[in-house]
Amino acid sequence: MMMKITHLKHPTISLTNPHILRHKSQLPTSQIPSFSPKFPQKSNLSIKTHLHSSNFNVTSNGFLFLETKNTKKSLKNCKAYETDESNPNEPEIAAKKVKIGIYFATWWGLNVVFNIYNKKVLNAYPYPWLTSTLSLAMGSFIMLVSWVSKIVDPPSTDFDFWKALFPVALAHSIGHVAATVSMSKVAVSFTHIIKSAEPAFSVLVSRFFLGESFSPGVYLSLIPIIGGCGLAAVTELNFNMIGFVGAMISNLAFVFRNIFSKKGMKGKSVSGMNYYACLSILSLVLLTPFAIAVEGPQMWSAGWEKALSDIGPNFIWWLVAQSVFYHLYNQVSYMSLDEISPLTFSIGNTMKRISVIVSSIIIFRTPVQPVNALGAAIAVLGTFLYSQAKR
Repeated sequence: MMMKITHLKHPTISLTNPHILRHKSQLPTSQIPSFSPKFPQKSNLSIKTHLHSSNFNVTSNGFLFLETKNTKKSLKNCKAYETDESNPNEPEIAAKKVKIGIYFATWWGLNVVFNIYNKKVLNAYPYPWLTSTLSLAMGSFIMLVSWVSKIVDPPSTDFDFWKALFPVALAHSIGHVAATVSMSKVAVSFTHIIKSAEPAFSVLVSRFFLGESFSPGVYLSLIPIIGGCGLAAVTELNFNMIGFVGAMISNLAFVFRNIFSKKGMKGKSVSGMNYYACLSILSLVLLTPFAIAVEGPQMWSAGWEKALSDIGPNFIWWLVAQSVFYHLYNQVSYMSLDEISPLTFSIGNTMKRISVIVSSIIIFRTPVQPVNALGAAIAVLGTFLYSQAKR
């Protein structure tokens, strides 16, 4: 009877049967002496390290050998090797963690800068439909230049892709302009506190429109979200109904955007960067006529002159900066989705809101009552609990 071993290197093997101990000289098969020693039925073979083996075989007389892939019958040297106790993928895993960390830090930083410049622009130039359109126009321009110059490979799309993208772009346009309208009427921190209620809208829409069911933990996590947002709203010193409704509409629109994106974009092989670029272009096409109808060039022109006289040339820099940073932070967030799970993304989005709320309060010196701050903290905590409950 024969049993085979392949690819064995550097073993730490103790053979307690003295009859099978041999010196390390390697003899050709033809020179191996023929003998039939008698062994006890249970010969003791103890292997003190992990062994990797393929076609592991031991002959009935105690010799270890391997057989080559060509299934040659000649005996080969036993080469056992120890496993590396460390994970061979550890450098790769560590590099990925660093990459995700850079994505998150960049995402949060760009979002904070966008919100600051966006609020500055809206304070001096209160035309949210135009500023929303300019944000999309800047992003579309950046990506078109990137495609033409071959800095980024253009996506391969067809009619079905754009057809599936249409409802996503429509919801994105509504959500974007609604959030901008909200920030033109209330503090940035208040808008983001109300927008932290987005998970509640997601659960309600998924439950009543799509028939999805959730665990009790998910439903329980909605209590602090809704309660915290309600507490923050009733204690807001500069409460404005248009600002509040705008943030709520933005929540609803972005929930439908996510639903349409999941349903319509399955099987579409487009990177996160190019996907958001296409989304920006189509959203720009949809939003522009509405911006002209709601505000119009006449209002924009009068407001432009006033803003330049009040702020000076810095106003132009603010407008360019808010448009560029809007595109960049959204682009990075979509790129990060290629690297992380939706759950990790959700947690990152929660932390992003905290950074925006805190930084905007500090920079704009927004007056905050203790009860208002408590409501914001409860709402953000509820959002975190929601992401954990959805595991």
